[in-house]
Amino acid sequence: MDDSGSPVWGGDSWNSNRVEGSTVAGEVVQARDVHGGIHFHRPAADFSVTPRQLPGAGRHFVNRSGEMGRLNGIGASGSETLATAVVVVVTGTAGVGKTSLVLHWAHGVRQRFPAGALYVNLRGHDAGLPVGPEQVLDRFLRDLGVPSTAVPVHLEDRESLYRSITADRRMLVVLDNAATAAQVRPLLPGPAGSLVLVTSRNSLPGLVVREGAHRLELGRFPEADAVRLLRAVTVTHRSDDRPDELTELARLCAGLPLALRIAAERVAGRPRMLLRELIADLKDGSALWDILTAEDEEADAMQSVFAWSYRVLPEAVARLFRLIGLHPGGEFGLPAAAALAGSTVPEVRRQLDVLVGAHLVEQHGPARYQLHDLLRAYAVAQVRQTESVQARDDARRRVLAWYLHTADNVQSVIAPFDRYTLDVPVPQDVVPLDFDDYQSAFEWYRVESGNLVAATRVAAESGCHDTAWRLAAVLRAVYMHQNAFEDWISTARIGIGSAASAGSREGEAEAYESLGKAYFQSRRLDEAEECHRAALAVRREVGHRFGEAVSVNALGLLGLRRRRLDEARSCFVAAEAIFRDLGDRRWTALLQGNLGEALCELGRFQQAVQVLGEALSVFRDLGDSGAEGNALFFLSWAQRDLGLVEEAQASIGAALAIAARERNSVWEAHWLVESANVERAAGRPENALSACRRAASVQREIGDRSREATALDRAGEACRDLGRIDEAVSLHGEAAGIHRDLDDRWQLAGALDNLALASRLTGATDEARRRWAEALRALSGFDDPQAAALERRIKQELTSPQWDSQGPSL
Repeated sequence: MDDSGSPVWGGDSWNSNRVEGSTVAGEVVQARDVHGGIHFHRPAADFSVTPRQLPGAGRHFVNRSGEMGRLNGIGASGSETLATAVVVVVTGTAGVGKTSLVLHWAHGVRQRFPAGALYVNLRGHDAGLPVGPEQVLDRFLRDLGVPSTAVPVHLEDRESLYRSITADRRMLVVLDNAATAAQVRPLLPGPAGSLVLVTSRNSLPGLVVREGAHRLELGRFPEADAVRLLRAVTVTHRSDDRPDELTELARLCAGLPLALRIAAERVAGRPRMLLRELIADLKDGSALWDILTAEDEEADAMQSVFAWSYRVLPEAVARLFRLIGLHPGGEFGLPAAAALAGSTVPEVRRQLDVLVGAHLVEQHGPARYQLHDLLRAYAVAQVRQTESVQARDDARRRVLAWYLHTADNVQSVIAPFDRYTLDVPVPQDVVPLDFDDYQSAFEWYRVESGNLVAATRVAAESGCHDTAWRLAAVLRAVYMHQNAFEDWISTARIGIGSAASAGSREGEAEAYESLGKAYFQSRRLDEAEECHRAALAVRREVGHRFGEAVSVNALGLLGLRRRRLDEARSCFVAAEAIFRDLGDRRWTALLQGNLGEALCELGRFQQAVQVLGEALSVFRDLGDSGAEGNALFFLSWAQRDLGLVEEAQASIGAALAIAARERNSVWEAHWLVESANVERAAGRPENALSACRRAASVQREIGDRSREATALDRAGEACRDLGRIDEAVSLHGEAAGIHRDLDDRWQLAGALDNLALASRLTGATDEARRRWAEALRALSGFDDPQAAALERRIKQELTSPQWDSQGPSL
């Protein structure tokens, strides 16, 4: 194994999420661009994304006029005026046509909802795990235009943001195949006249009682409607079928639309066979198959029709249908199906066309397919009955290997410097996908994200433990650039268990490291430390020095985040020594960069200049532009504090030039704040204000609230320099509020100090004293030189003769 760890710059979690389309031209720091008041307050969300996610409604929709009328009445009666979203629960037995009804009606009314339509299959009755509300909200928020970095970590926060975004939007939300009210409740939008359609086999009484949902129970087709559906599908192929025989076929299908459609396609596909012969075949064959569910009329009818249609498939097509039951997720793409079958994509495409035509598989997008959960259960039963254990294991091995190696190719594009180096070759019978650019790689990950978690879980459950932990390790590099915390934590935990089962100490360390990084980025620092210490213990035990240094670096980053600066510095020095001894130039330089930041925080600027200069030469040699730019950022900080303003300006200017060349606005926004610091030091507060404005705007756009608050605070300092004190008070106040929300006590103390200074200039001395008192409370527990100096100065301010004798309450 080589570069298995991910370098994370600094306690602020250096995150190189790529955001295209920015510019870093010189005008962003030109004073002449600043006119009038600068308003940095967070505006109401103005998302341009209008989701249009309704799947196709399907053909041959028959009657349901009563139910359609009921939906029309509910939709017209209150969706525009009620203070809460209208919720309709469509309930009924499996295969009765709940989804078909809802989608048919939804397509007819979608124009009433100008903010668009969201759809999710909650898979409440699939063989695998149902989709949790955390996962759905993560996807919905991104689909509504929220950047991945702005999606909150916790369910309650995601729910709050989702309802805030949808509060002023009239939306149609379809929640298909729900299992429980708890699965649905967090997905209800804000009160803006939206309409929510829920389908479920359960009655979900909790939604009716608590949310006032309307319940619409869908029964089986009446005989006349069932016959009408059969006739609608078959009439162009066979017009001479007798009504009594169509009626008998409808009865055999128990009036269930899913069974009726499959039977109708079977009949339509054999125009030269008499209908009575086909019915006799259905009756004879039904006894050959076990009933998958309770022995009732619906289950018997469904099972009989499935078997009747399945038996006449060409063997290769029937085999593909069986093997699809082994796919780890609820829906799948064409290349994954080819991997399952051990066949080519063109051949499998032809076979899937046959299955789609027989209504045994549903195509819901370009090269994307899914099975009704009853058909999936039937496929699973058939693959167990028909395929040998070896054949099943081979198919599962192929599709899991396909996901593993395709994900490896994704990480090589999305995170080339952060990737885990996969140490197993691609099997000869597997053809993973390759990607030419970031966008195509990310799009594949976005579509397959649920299947990747399912593949990791299935690998572990089926005993493919080496594949499970390696898949978790590969996915880490992708997840860390998307803040996909639920998926990240789930796969990492699976990886820990699988590595232990496989007896792979390396795998255990990789999985612990991945979980530690997930906890670090989601600000669960105690859990992050436990994981990184566990990884470190394993690596020391097995004598893996490279991994040991990676884990020590991770503990140093935790020290920076917690502002335990001496601890962080010691970790970075120790890790650097190991990498230097191993001859790894890049990691040695990365540790010098992290050490440079720690030295800046400790006020040891001359030392920082020296180590950062060494790191820079290596990054330039290796062509690692992101690391080079961040080293320049810290170098500028050190030079500025040493009074070398011109040198600092050259350093941060070079960093911004890198951001411009790479078209990376995340780098730009982060580095612009240091540019603002340099501009202030050079006596150009107008330029500083312009730089902060750009930085805050981008950080707000990508959802990094901590860095947005820092940009706002620096903007307030520039306004104070310009004599625009009221604006300074507003900016410092907003920055303090964000840091307070994030429980970042160090940054909060600095913002409160600035707020107090600005408040005093307005004459609000009581307010200034309250803010300084709060700043002192925030500083409690910090013992580094900067914190001590800030505490001394604040206490001097509070004991200054200009204050009255009362003083603040500390």
